[in-house]
Amino acid sequence: MSTTPDSAVRAYIADHRVTFLDDLAEWLRIPSVSADPERAGEVRRSAEWLAAKLTGTGFPTAEIWETDGLPAVYAEWPSGDPAAPTVLVYGHHDVQPAAREDGWHTDPFEPQTVDGRLYARGAADDKGQVFFHTLGVRAHLAATGRTAPAVNLKLLIEGEEESGSPHFPALVARHADRLACDAVIVSDTGMWAADTPTVCTGMRGLTDCQIDLYGPDQDIHSGSFGGAVPNPATEAARLAAALHDDDRRVAVPGFYDGVIELTDRERALFAELPFDEDRWLRTAHSHAALGETGNTTLERIWARPTAEVNGIAGGYQGPGGKTIVPAAAQLKLSFRLVAGQDADAVQRSVRDWVAASLPAGIRHEITFWGATRPCLTPLDHPALQSVVRAMGRAFGQKILFTREGGSGPAADLQDILGVPVLFLGISVPSDGWHAPNEKVELDLLMKGVETAAHLWEDLAENWRPRRGTA
Repeated sequence: MSTTPDSAVRAYIADHRVTFLDDLAEWLRIPSVSADPERAGEVRRSAEWLAAKLTGTGFPTAEIWETDGLPAVYAEWPSGDPAAPTVLVYGHHDVQPAAREDGWHTDPFEPQTVDGRLYARGAADDKGQVFFHTLGVRAHLAATGRTAPAVNLKLLIEGEEESGSPHFPALVARHADRLACDAVIVSDTGMWAADTPTVCTGMRGLTDCQIDLYGPDQDIHSGSFGGAVPNPATEAARLAAALHDDDRRVAVPGFYDGVIELTDRERALFAELPFDEDRWLRTAHSHAALGETGNTTLERIWARPTAEVNGIAGGYQGPGGKTIVPAAAQLKLSFRLVAGQDADAVQRSVRDWVAASLPAGIRHEITFWGATRPCLTPLDHPALQSVVRAMGRAFGQKILFTREGGSGPAADLQDILGVPVLFLGISVPSDGWHAPNEKVELDLLMKGVETAAHLWEDLAENWRPRRGTA
């Protein structure tokens, strides 16, 4: 355990809190909406603002990295210790669209502080959680008396995450030498609750598709021809119904190949969380929990692969009746993947399953929209233990463990750089990511600063990875 007094870190943070929040508000005023082509210039302005601020923080290198889309920001600060771990922090500076008429109480790009909460688009997702690293590293230096971080610190802050990171894998591959590290810290995640600090240990992957089904060459009379020719709308419904078995397991042959099952310890750690299913159902705007037999709700959304029907369409949709056999129908499916599954193999399994399930006379096309890989950090990894200890010092209580049911680009970093991915986030569910009135709890944001200040020293003291085996 570090001998650096926690009080020294907290005092530095308290002294610089106002300036830090003023700077963050300035950044939040930049409407860096990557999904809006008319705001591409604002995304670039956001990148330029951040690069300049990182230079002012002390990073000797801060660069704008171009992509075929919108720019990312890269920065690095060498430790000076050849044996120190190298850590890459990932986040993103683009934000979701937002407008006052969406239901915001104030202008989403004019930050407002109310009752200890900072309201603005990007406050939590993800500018606030990126920016706490700037004050965190300064607090680390001030408290330890160092002139450079205890680790070789790198940052990669993406500009297209909210648009699906279309150019991110190519960016990472192109700059793999510059990005070489021993671990990645992702600060684009959250905690269970303000009074239950947690560390995420994994994210699910994703692959999704559209299945177009074609029957007759045109809509035809259901009295003259129905019951004697295949109906693509019926076949779309049959595929949707056959997607799961009676135990709600995905019925696509080969879908579960390679799945890394939960251990008894992981199940026990999930069970430590104060999960209220009724409250969760209200958040989900749903009326009952349902899923794969033999797994709890948390296990289903965090650690089990799933298949969902996202949309089904075909035939007449207007008022009244129209007695036809439709010419075409459509099915949209998504598959969440867990550690051990291979997205390409899942796509092949789905293609084979669809082809084997359809009758003669139904032609089909399947379009997959790419894939996001799952990632999982072993609970006993020394770098994960450093994150847990640093967070425990900041929060002054036991840190529990979660996983994330959603998907993101973290697995691209894991796969291309060949290193573990760790998650450090302080956002809570009420922060309203992607929703009107997004906010961040300022006291929790300062806990993120404090965690980052402790983390670099803890990693340097407790983890000396063997180069090439990280």
